Amino acid sequence: MKIAVFWFRRDLRLEDNSALYQALHCGMPVLPIFIFDANILEELPGDDARVSFIYSTLRSIHDRLRRTGASLKVLTGEPVRVWEELLTEYEVAQVYFNKDYEPYALARDGQVKRLLENKGIDVYAFKDQVIFEEGEIVKNDSKPYTIYTPYKRRWLENFDPEKADPLPSPDLSRFYRHDLAFPSLAEIGFSESPIRVKEYDLSRLDEYPKLRDIPAEDATSCLGPHLRFGTVSIRRVIRQLNPEHEVFLGELIWREFFMQILWHFPEVVNQNFKPGYNGIIWRNDDREFERWCHGRTGYPMVDAGMRQLNKTGYMHNRVRMVAAGFLCKHLLIDWAWGEAYFAEKLLDYELSSNNGNWQWAAGTGCDAAPYFRVFNPFEQLKKFDREEIYIRRWIPEYGKKDYPEPMIEHRIARTRALERYRKGLLAKLNKG
Repeated sequence: MKIAVFWFRRDLRLEDNSALYQALHCGMPVLPIFIFDANILEELPGDDARVSFIYSTLRSIHDRLRRTGASLKVLTGEPVRVWEELLTEYEVAQVYFNKDYEPYALARDGQVKRLLENKGIDVYAFKDQVIFEEGEIVKNDSKPYTIYTPYKRRWLENFDPEKADPLPSPDLSRFYRHDLAFPSLAEIGFSESPIRVKEYDLSRLDEYPKLRDIPAEDATSCLGPHLRFGTVSIRRVIRQLNPEHEVFLGELIWREFFMQILWHFPEVVNQNFKPGYNGIIWRNDDREFERWCHGRTGYPMVDAGMRQLNKTGYMHNRVRMVAAGFLCKHLLIDWAWGEAYFAEKLLDYELSSNNGNWQWAAGTGCDAAPYFRVFNPFEQLKKFDREEIYIRRWIPEYGKKDYPEPMIEHRIARTRALERYRKGLLAKLNKG
C-alpha cells in the first residue's frame, strides 16, 4: 500500500496544522511520525524538561489517534538514517512537513529532502509556525529589515486576518490504520523532569500593557513553550486578539522579526550582528559567571531571575533584560556565554529570539540597545518590584547576613563598561 508520511517536528498538534491538513487531503493513508533527533538529544541533560514536555504531548496525540485505530510512530536516531530505515518498511509516495528556519533544521531538511527525492518520493513543505516567513516582509528593494519598527509597520500593512484563520478540524479517519506501542521515556534515554510547562493563558491580555513589566504579578501568557513546540498555532493565538491587544501582538511580531534575521543572517549564531563590536575584549571571568548562573551576584533583581530560571525553566521578560544586561555590561562577559546558559535552561528556548535578545542586551545586535545604556539593577528593582515581592519569593535570605554584597558597585561597573566598549569600537574602526 502506498502511503504518505507526515513528520511532526515543532508543530505538536492535530488541529490547525498546515502540512498535516494537506497530507490528510492527499488521497492516501497518512502515517504520522516523530523523530527524537540524536544530534539534539546528546547535548541535553537526562532529565531535560523540554524532552519531558515533548514526550507527554506526543503521548496525548498517540492516545487520541489510537481511539480511531491509528498510531503515532515514534523513532529515535540521526534523522537521515531513521528515514533510510523507514523507507525499507513502508512504500512511501509522499512526505509532508512544516518548515523550520533555523540553520541546523535547514541543513537537516535539505539532507532528508535529497534522500527522498532521489528515491522518487514527492516532498511538500509548508509555512506554519509564522504568519510571514523570511521573504514576505522585506523592503522595497527586497532586502531584509534590520530595524524592528519599520518591519512591524510593513507586517501590519500586509496582515490579512482572513488569511490567518485557523484551518478546519482534521479528518482523523484518513490516518494509516495500525496499532503501535508507544516507547517509554527511558527507552528514548531520558527520565521525567520535575519541571513542568505551564498551560498558556490569554485571559489577562487586557491587563498586559500595564502588568507585563511587573514580575511579581506573573501576568505573562506563558505562551512561549507552546509556540516553540507548536502545541498551539500562531494563527489560533492571533485570532483570539482584538485591537486593544496591540502591545501583545507587537511581541509576537518581534518573534517573527528575529526569525527572519536568523534566516537572512545565520552568522549571528556565533558572531556579533554588528561587526564593529568585534573589537570588544570581554573579561570572561569563570568565577563571576558561576555567581551569575547561581544567583549570587548581590543584585537582587538579577539573582531572583536566575534562581527562578534554574528552578522553573522560566524567567520574567523584564528580569531577563536586567540579568542579561548585567552579565554583559557589569561583568563584561561575552553575551554568547549567557545565551548558551539560557539555551540550556529556558523552557521556551528559541534560537532566533534568544540570540536576538542577548545581542540586543549586549548592544551588538540589530536594532539593539545602545552600548552606553547600562541598566541599574537597583533602579529596576525600585521601578518594577518596589514592594520586593518578587525578589523575596526567590531569595529567602534577602536582607540577611548570608546574602552577598554586590559583586561590583554599579557606578564603577558602568564606567568600566563604557570604557571597554569605546576601546573595542575604536580598535575595530582603526583596523578598518
